[in-house]
Amino acid sequence: MIFSKKYTPRWIVFLIDIFICIASISLAYLLRFDFNIDQMQKTNVASLSQNVLLVIGVRIISFLIAKTYSGIVRYTGIKDAQRILVTVLSGSAFIMVVSVLSRHLNFTTANIVPVSVIIIDFFTTVFFMTSLRWLVKAVFTELRTGAMKIKKAAVYGTGSAAVAAKNTLEQDFDTRYKVIAFFQDGETRIRKQLEGTRIYSASKIEKIIVKQEVDYLILAKPFESIEEKTNLIELCLVNNVRVLSVPSVDSWINGELSSKQIKQVKIEDLLERNPINLDIERINNQVKGKTILVTGAAGSIGSEMVRQLIKFEPKNIVLFDQAESPLYDIELEIREKHNFNFEVVIGDVADPVRVEEVFKTFRPEIIYHAAAYKHVPMMENNPVEAIKTNVFGTKTIADLAVKYKAKRFVMVSTDKAVNPTNVMGASKRLAEIYIQSLNSTVETNFITTRFGNVLGSNGSVIPRFRKQIQEGGPITVTHPQITRFFMTIPEACQLVLEAGAMGNGGEIFIFDMGKSVKIVDLAKKMVKLSGLQLGKDIQISFTGLRPGEKLYEELLADKENTVPTHHSQIMIGKVRKYPFEEVKPQIEELIGLLKTHNNLQIVNKMKMIVPEFISQNSIYEQLDKPLVN
Repeated sequence: MIFSKKYTPRWIVFLIDIFICIASISLAYLLRFDFNIDQMQKTNVASLSQNVLLVIGVRIISFLIAKTYSGIVRYTGIKDAQRILVTVLSGSAFIMVVSVLSRHLNFTTANIVPVSVIIIDFFTTVFFMTSLRWLVKAVFTELRTGAMKIKKAAVYGTGSAAVAAKNTLEQDFDTRYKVIAFFQDGETRIRKQLEGTRIYSASKIEKIIVKQEVDYLILAKPFESIEEKTNLIELCLVNNVRVLSVPSVDSWINGELSSKQIKQVKIEDLLERNPINLDIERINNQVKGKTILVTGAAGSIGSEMVRQLIKFEPKNIVLFDQAESPLYDIELEIREKHNFNFEVVIGDVADPVRVEEVFKTFRPEIIYHAAAYKHVPMMENNPVEAIKTNVFGTKTIADLAVKYKAKRFVMVSTDKAVNPTNVMGASKRLAEIYIQSLNSTVETNFITTRFGNVLGSNGSVIPRFRKQIQEGGPITVTHPQITRFFMTIPEACQLVLEAGAMGNGGEIFIFDMGKSVKIVDLAKKMVKLSGLQLGKDIQISFTGLRPGEKLYEELLADKENTVPTHHSQIMIGKVRKYPFEEVKPQIEELIGLLKTHNNLQIVNKMKMIVPEFISQNSIYEQLDKPLVN
């Protein structure tokens, strides 16, 4: 290879720059005298030599100060060209000042450089220094990428981010991109060119990417709506075009876009919805200056709840969880990003002594209860632990909230609590029943929030699919018809805050989860977004429904309906209410069964309390026909 991995020594670059300066000042004098050597010889040769030495001396000093020679030539960029321009301009201005002062103070002509020569020298020096660098870069790029297949790209947008994306991609040595089109909304600049590339109307995107066989579409402008963005990405997937996204300008490194920052669009972008409008004043009035306890603070929902709560300036947040390493991670994150008062406590919600010590020490006024076991198959095989954490843990926190006079208790529940078909869902329904019935007998306001799957949460299907794709597959899907509701973690937590602020106690708030998504379609889109071909590069394998798993999730039971609230994405579920005096002994009896470790007996009791709990694909189906008393 002509170019090795070693870079040209700085002293060689410096010497080349000085040689360019000598050539430039010589050319400037030749142009000044119209290449008339005889006329030049009539001038004072000694004076001419001293002027040349003055210019070269200024250039040497300015280059050493500005370190123009320190950049790697093969990676020359706009910043390098700007440095050369400013350095040469500063040197020329200094020479100009010296010459003018010499003339006005009647100094010897040795220090007087003609103004025309200074101007010519400035332009030729800048031109040759930058041109040589760009030439070396172009040759290096061609030699390194010449054998690579050119990847055609188009850019959606015509602003500064779009131009930066084009330049960055075309200068990327690892892949060889060729931007063949810009797209923009409106008709103002249609059929004109930007950076030598034609601008087309956004309405012609599909026609152009198909006709020109475009490999990549770069998103380099904000979208007016989520639907517009989703439709464009879907169009690209249908036509086997990979989609990349340019980050916002404020995240660029030192004001410059790096090729590594232009990343492929993720499946989360296809499931994204319009931003949530929060009642900031209401939440702020409730949270600001308060002591807050977040259980399960190391988990996906709990940790995001902490991040969201910090914005409202509570007096203190107590992060409570039994997961040591994740709790340590969120602790480091908060300390690095925020100057905020918080406490980290390791403990189990099912340990009454430990939990009471937390209440006694910190006296929380608001509790966000996110601690729970969530994995359906694992809880199906371990009902004792499901009841211990999800039911007894909730009861423990709730009872102590009442004892220590907390004002508000907000529990994070799940759509799996509706018509439960598994132990996990039934355990969460039992927790809902307990705190809802308790609410009617105490001053603490108990509020339940219920929603479906969250994108990127621990154990979520999307991270699992992403890992399987990285490993070459296969992608495992339980059933070709299985569907789920999805919501982003920040979106879910924002709605929890909103619902918690508007609740008066006893409500079960239902979140608008949008449309349910077919999991197999999700997997197929993730494969396409990764630039792979299904059936060729990677396979989808159907493994069968897991114990307790059902095909379709619900947010409301069959006999339930909802009441709208002032927030379009939050409804209040009208659910059956249970008298606390009936619920309490039943729950305590269930908890008492934990010491037996008799799974059938424990699940049977769960079904007695929650009669709509009908097992599916589980060993506990034997308890449903007939129900054992």
